[in-house]
Amino acid sequence: MVTLVPTRPGPLSDVPAFSRAVGGAESNVACAMAALGHSARWVSRVGTDGFGECVVAGVAEYGVDVSTVRRDPSRPTGVYFRTAADRGSGAHEVAYYRAGSAASAMSPANVDMNAVRDCRILHLSGITAALSADCHALLHRLTAPAADRPLISFDINYRPALWRGKDAARTLLELARRADIVFVGEDEAAQVWRATGGPGAIRRVLREPGALVVKQGATGATAFHRQAQGTYEPTATLNAVPEGTFEPSPTVAAVSTIGAGDSFAAGYLSATLRALPLRRRLRHGHLLAAATLTTPTDLAPPPTRAHADHLAALDDAAWGRLRLAPGWTQTARAPEEANTP
Repeated sequence: MVTLVPTRPGPLSDVPAFSRAVGGAESNVACAMAALGHSARWVSRVGTDGFGECVVAGVAEYGVDVSTVRRDPSRPTGVYFRTAADRGSGAHEVAYYRAGSAASAMSPANVDMNAVRDCRILHLSGITAALSADCHALLHRLTAPAADRPLISFDINYRPALWRGKDAARTLLELARRADIVFVGEDEAAQVWRATGGPGAIRRVLREPGALVVKQGATGATAFHRQAQGTYEPTATLNAVPEGTFEPSPTVAAVSTIGAGDSFAAGYLSATLRALPLRRRLRHGHLLAAATLTTPTDLAPPPTRAHADHLAALDDAAWGRLRLAPGWTQTARAPEEANTP
């Protein structure tokens, strides 16, 4: 979609002007993966309008393959407006104008399924499932068990405004249970499935995925994994719910939380592709999230791989002393890291 971001704080009724940006959970992840040096493809549909050209050009600028993005001459590109306030704030407002959009018409019949499946990891989002029955059918097809399917990554990404009149709990649970890697916020799980009592309670709801990552805001994240180290094995035996692996977040001087979840997913998936140990995967997720948290935009330049690897390898004490503020990704060793070895 095209995102219209206010030029000053305040309710939408009072904001006089907006600046244009590109927004979208899956495209955010694709852009971050490309910025991290991976080959990334974004498959979607946009209208044959100026906003569509803006979206495709904006995603391609990160080095993402957009060759399979289709233009729909009969439907517009989706647009949404948001306030400057963080999503978790009571002052946050969002207005979606995407009903009948080109992306909402995606289906198994009009999406290049070979292009979608030609990858090591296919990242999907609960947002897409909420857009239309056709979009839900597409995700249902892509998550269907198959010997040759790629590793399926699924971010719950619960957006209440998109689920009005729909059964979000059932749909999201069905799709998540068919995925290999699932990302969900502790707050989201409580809203959607009334799963309270910590990450263990969420794992009891979602026993099927080989990897479940529960994001716990500024506190950290807990991962449940059938294999503690190395490359994920989707055929591993599902045992009783074990104790998850918790990794605290570094201290971050946050500017905005918008897009941080997508960046976390990209950092974790990047580390997964590199077969890094589980704790390092979580730390790379935290570091990518911190890059976005310290900027006002949905996406931010990530730290270099060498920089991120250095920080992810810190001992627990040094990791606990990290203080990441705006601009920390722009130098090989930011001042906020002065206390690290």
